[in-house]
Amino acid sequence: MTSSLLAPPPAATHGIPPVLAEVVRSGFVEGHHRGSLVLLAADGSVELALGDPAAPVYPRSANKPMQAAAMLRAGLELSGERLALAAASHSGEGFHLELVRTMLTEFGLRESDLQTPPDLPLDPVEAESYLAAGQVRDRVTMNCSGKHAAMIATSAANGWPLDSYLDPAHPLQRMVLDVVQEASGESVAHVGTDGCGAPLMALTLTGLARAYRAFVLAAPGTPERRVADAMRAHPEYVAGTRRPDTWLMREVPGVLSKMGAESVQAVALPDGRALAFKIDDGAPRAMGPVLARALELLGVDSPVVARIGEMPLLGGAERVGSIRAAF
Repeated sequence: MTSSLLAPPPAATHGIPPVLAEVVRSGFVEGHHRGSLVLLAADGSVELALGDPAAPVYPRSANKPMQAAAMLRAGLELSGERLALAAASHSGEGFHLELVRTMLTEFGLRESDLQTPPDLPLDPVEAESYLAAGQVRDRVTMNCSGKHAAMIATSAANGWPLDSYLDPAHPLQRMVLDVVQEASGESVAHVGTDGCGAPLMALTLTGLARAYRAFVLAAPGTPERRVADAMRAHPEYVAGTRRPDTWLMREVPGVLSKMGAESVQAVALPDGRALAFKIDDGAPRAMGPVLARALELLGVDSPVVARIGEMPLLGGAERVGSIRAAF
C-alpha cells in the first residue's frame, strides 16, 4: 500500500451532523444522537442523504464481507456456515466457538496462530455465562476469530507468511484493498487498524452502501455473491441469536446486513436498494431505531422492522421512554 494511505486523514470540513435519533424520557427529550446516512434506490442513485455521507468513515466490521470475498479470490475453499463465520462479528455463543475451533483443525492450524486480542463473548448474556463458568478472555472468543481463522487459512494455502497476516503490506491485505475499492467504486481514503488488529479501510457511507449493493447484485458463483449468499443463508453465524443482523436476514428474504463497531450499519436489499449510516458518538443504542426508520423509508414492510427499532428507556424498572428516530 502506498504511504499516502497511512498518512493522517485530512481534517473534517463538514458541519455538525443532523440528529438521527432522540432520547425521550418521560416525554422529555433528554439527548440526541447525530450522524450521517445514505439511502440508495434500486438503480444505485442516491435517494436520501443526511449529514455528510460523502465523508470517509471507518466501516469497522461492516467491511467483513469484502474481506471474506478477498479470501475467496485468493483461493480459500469455504462455503456455508464456515463462509458466513469468516464474515462474522459473532456473539461468542457455543456454536460459534465450536465452529472456529473446527475450522482451525480442518486447516491444520492452532488457536495460538490467531492474532485476535483475547476477549469475552460480544453478547452480554453469553459473557455473563462465560464468566460464571470460570472462563477467561480468549482469542477464540473474540468476535472476529472466524475472520482471523479464515485469513490464516488463506495465507497458509498460498504459502504466505502466517505471522504477518495482519500487516497492510501482506498479499492478502493487498487483495482486501482491491476488493474494497472495486466494490465501493472509490479509492480507500485511509488505512488504520481495527479493534481486532486487522487493517481497516476507510470509505464514504455512499461507497459502503454501493459495495453492499454490488454484493447482492453480483453474478452467482462470484466471490462477492458467494459471501452474500452464505451470510443470508446462515445469519446466526454472522451475528448471533439475539442480534438485529440475524433477525433481519432471517425474516426479510434476500437482505444482506452487517453492523460495525462505533455504530456503523450497512444493508442491501436483493433488488439493489441499499443503506449505510454511522452514529457519530458511536452509541449502539441508537442503531436499532435509525436502522428501522431507514428500512421503512426503503419500503421494507416486515414485523422485524418494529422489533429492531424497539429501544426502551427504563425508570424504576418500568418503561418510561425510548430512543426514537428523528428523520
